[in-house]
Amino acid sequence: MLSRLQGIAPGKKKKLKVRVLRPINPNRIRHLENDIFEVNESGMVVATIKCVVVGDGAVGKTCLLISYTTNKFPSEYVPTVFDNYAVTVMIGDEPYTLGLFDTAGQEDYDRLRPLSYPQTDVFLVCFSVTSPASFENVREKWFPEVHHHCPGVPCLIVGTQTDLRDDPSVREKLAKQKMQPVRKEDGERMAKELGAVKYVECSALTQYKLKDVFDEAIVAALEPPPKKSSKKCTIL
Repeated sequence: MLSRLQGIAPGKKKKLKVRVLRPINPNRIRHLENDIFEVNESGMVVATIKCVVVGDGAVGKTCLLISYTTNKFPSEYVPTVFDNYAVTVMIGDEPYTLGLFDTAGQEDYDRLRPLSYPQTDVFLVCFSVTSPASFENVREKWFPEVHHHCPGVPCLIVGTQTDLRDDPSVREKLAKQKMQPVRKEDGERMAKELGAVKYVECSALTQYKLKDVFDEAIVAALEPPPKKSSKKCTIL
């Protein structure tokens, strides 16, 4: 049965030509979790990849999504939560709809946030490289929460705001607290320890490796997992 992509307002669609970082064998593309399809303007049935972004508040999740979907950094008003957005991506000659879902990281939303998790194909678990506390919360809060509700769904760890990693004022502020920015190797180590698909980092401001984040998310959603696991989201 075909169903519409829920939660994405009409008109919030943008065509993007996606260059996947690693070739995907069409014969190995796995069955997507969400069973959601759209019918595009040409009458073609298009499968949807649902990507949910989680992480502490103020780590740049919304800017990440706005910069990717509009190709520019939001220099003025940044909403607390990004409107759900659908973009058309091409994997080889096959179109897919990439549904992007923002979430609020504040504790006030802990009960409501999981309502957006069912039928997710891939999670982006974000932290700011300028915030060691948000990095630790990847382990302490976000991975446990995601895996509790959606065991087996692939996750990428995303380090944001890399343009500020070497900023003197940022380093000075952290040094006063006997801390330093999170290093790339720290992110890679945590990804390995937690069983994340990969660690990637980017800057929404400069768009450094921004597209790579979503390319990797698409690959993670479409490639079959290395081991069989239960992939069903639950709300408890």
